[in-house]
Amino acid sequence: MAADTATEPAPAPDRSEPGGESTVTVLLALGANVGVGLLKLAAGLITGSGALLSEAAHSAGDSSTELLLLTALKRSERPADRVHPFGYGKERYFWSLLAAVTILVSGAAFSIYEGLHTILAGRESDSSLWINYPVLALAAVLEGSSFRQAFKQAEGAARRRRRSVRSYIRDPEDPTVKSVVLEDSAALVGLVLAALGVLGHQLTGDSVFDGAASLAIGVLLIFAAFALAQTCKGLLIGKQADLRTVQAVTASLERKPEILDVVDVQTMLIGVERILLCVRVDFEEGYSADEVERACVRFDHELRAEYPALAEIFIQPVPRSDAVLRERVLNRYGRVLADEPASEAAARAESAAATDGPSPATQ
Repeated sequence: MAADTATEPAPAPDRSEPGGESTVTVLLALGANVGVGLLKLAAGLITGSGALLSEAAHSAGDSSTELLLLTALKRSERPADRVHPFGYGKERYFWSLLAAVTILVSGAAFSIYEGLHTILAGRESDSSLWINYPVLALAAVLEGSSFRQAFKQAEGAARRRRRSVRSYIRDPEDPTVKSVVLEDSAALVGLVLAALGVLGHQLTGDSVFDGAASLAIGVLLIFAAFALAQTCKGLLIGKQADLRTVQAVTASLERKPEILDVVDVQTMLIGVERILLCVRVDFEEGYSADEVERACVRFDHELRAEYPALAEIFIQPVPRSDAVLRERVLNRYGRVLADEPASEAAARAESAAATDGPSPATQ
């Protein structure tokens, strides 16, 4: 039997209702964006402020994004069928990617256009510009409430997985949380930029400040859209599960008396709290084919009980002496995955996610 490997405890599974907290977060964000969007549009039309009109477009884009995220939450919970035997969990990643495109097209494009138009055409300062300030203040309160809910959800998810909030937001399993956090963060920064643009326009009478604020808001939305798109790209391509979970599962299998060695471990996120696990193990000598079959069934039941996020489990008996298989595993991981300390693996996972590099285990 393989020697036990010291690993950190696997992150606790999220036993909350699938999509429940995310739905509340998205609905709150949708309500806030519709409300502030109408206020910004009215203020922008009355005062002619390009920054406020850009912020109205920003809110309109965010509202469209929330509708896409609600679609993602609903469609991703459909059960598996003959066409999609692993379920529809990845629909959440696809619709979140469309949400990123919406932010880029509707929000960023209009803000940049409005900024250039304001700078080139020029607008006279008038006494009605003060209307923008109470609108921006109320928008900040509503956006702040939405941000607080999204950040609270991200905080809880990070705590359950024993990760920092920054790490979880940067590399989440649920892109809907990152979508709302990014949107609300960009919205709050955009409100500050809009206020500065209006103030500069009011003090100097030069609309270039208003236009510059619109351009800055557009650039801000481009960064937000690309950050979300990068996350969705990785999840759609197929990312492995949290490394501590992978190591804990490996160690659990290695403790089985029937197993001589865990030769290969592959995982993929197929939805939020849904992991596909494929393992190749070398059994101890002397077990019959029937005993191996019964052992694999028992391993499946025990792993599912210990790690509820494991949606599909495939166990393949193989000899660890197979040179072709060993080379393939070494080329993928560089070293045996279970032998890497969990703390080091987690640190490299965060580093790889930050640079959008290869999977942490492939280094």
